[in-house]
Amino acid sequence: MPRTSTPYPPEFKRELIELVRSGRSPESLSRQFEPTAPTIRNWVKQADLDEGRRADGLTTVERDEIRRLRRENRELRMEREILKKAAAWFAKETDSSPKKGSGS
Repeated sequence: MPRTSTPYPPEFKRELIELVRSGRSPESLSRQFEPTAPTIRNWVKQADLDEGRRADGLTTVERDEIRRLRRENRELRMEREILKKAAAWFAKETDSSPKKGSGS
């Protein structure tokens, strides 16, 4: 799914996460800055997961690994299909070739 806007710089996200942890509400920060309150909450949750403060989700490293493995799996399935079609084509070609006799 393509992103509709450019991602926020990591420093900006870290600063907002620290402001939330220091007591500011995501709602007040969303009024002052551009990201919505749910976006800021998601950033805080992901930072907590990455730092081991909570365990009810996947860390960024785990998400990246799953994304990489899914992409690899998709590529391998596609390659397998190509090989299966090529094998079927070669088998068909071999069956339709005239048989060579052993006579001299």
